[in-house]
Amino acid sequence: MIIKSIKLQNYRNYESLNLQFNEQTNIFHGDNGQGKTNLLEALYMTGTTKSHRGTKDKDIIQFDHDEGHIEVVVEKKGVKHVIDVHLKKYHSKGFAINKIPIRKPSEYLGLVHFIFFSPEDLNIIKAGPSARRRFIDLELSQLDKVYLSNLSNYNRVVHQRNALLREMSQQLKGNETLDIWDIQLVNYGNKVIAAREDFIRKMNQVINEIHQKLTGGRENLEIVYERSVRTWEFEKHVKKNRDKDIRMKSTSIGPHRDDCSFISDGIDLRYFGSQGQQRTAALSLKLSELELVKKMIKDTPILLLDDVLSELDKKRQHCLLSNIGGIQTMITCTGVDELMEEYFSENKVYHVSEGRVFT
Repeated sequence: MIIKSIKLQNYRNYESLNLQFNEQTNIFHGDNGQGKTNLLEALYMTGTTKSHRGTKDKDIIQFDHDEGHIEVVVEKKGVKHVIDVHLKKYHSKGFAINKIPIRKPSEYLGLVHFIFFSPEDLNIIKAGPSARRRFIDLELSQLDKVYLSNLSNYNRVVHQRNALLREMSQQLKGNETLDIWDIQLVNYGNKVIAAREDFIRKMNQVINEIHQKLTGGRENLEIVYERSVRTWEFEKHVKKNRDKDIRMKSTSIGPHRDDCSFISDGIDLRYFGSQGQQRTAALSLKLSELELVKKMIKDTPILLLDDVLSELDKKRQHCLLSNIGGIQTMITCTGVDELMEEYFSENKVYHVSEGRVFT
């Protein structure tokens, strides 16, 4: 899987851009705030339909325009595909593959697969549960269209159920309607939980070996999926918690409340790991994600490294760079140092300044 080129129009600080990529490594360097991350964000959006920052479309389009465009050419198993994303300030974005409009973005998810690695990911171990759920959801949504559908339906049900709970807290009626939402909550919720547990099981098949290499064999690592409720007890606890949910005006259990722990030799690194241990575990997590995705899609994903190297010590830098051979990689950084020249001497280097890219 290779990204051949990207075109941007009225996208953040890029009024117009037409860029060809190297098939191996592309390094974008320059001062902060010049648009390096914006390039990676645009690429990521063509694979996932969303910004990795969670930014709304209207905030991505240039201030004095109502529309923006992204066009990416991807080559997959010898076949080229053109992905168009039409951003609209006042309407939902539009998508097309090879100039044919796509009614639902989920119809083309999986055509191109990105793994995004940012400095924020290095803090995922000590961050809140929402960050760890988001990691799982973003990856599974690219890998599994059924999961994306179930997750979207589950989130919709939680939103509608919470709205009804707020109404019921004001007036003691609506139980029959709540019964309907509860059935859907359990149905979609159990499917989301099952898929997440399967994903974590597969991650555990590769993460410990990677983590042992990073720690010189001194530490083991296991991911544990922490459910707020067991699937076979979900329906019972939804009914049991109904009065509490009405008082609190929100749904108290379900996969939107779940978390993951990272256990190293009996220690929960979220709470008792040092910063070094937490960062090493985060690097193990991302490298495991990379290996798992390669196995599952039977191809190589595109790796987006957003100023990550500056956040790692030399040992972890070498570990990361030695594990990405044969994968097309986009790297942003403030400058190209000796280590990067050692690994990427024959690849393409770009300078980014004020929304312009120079080779």
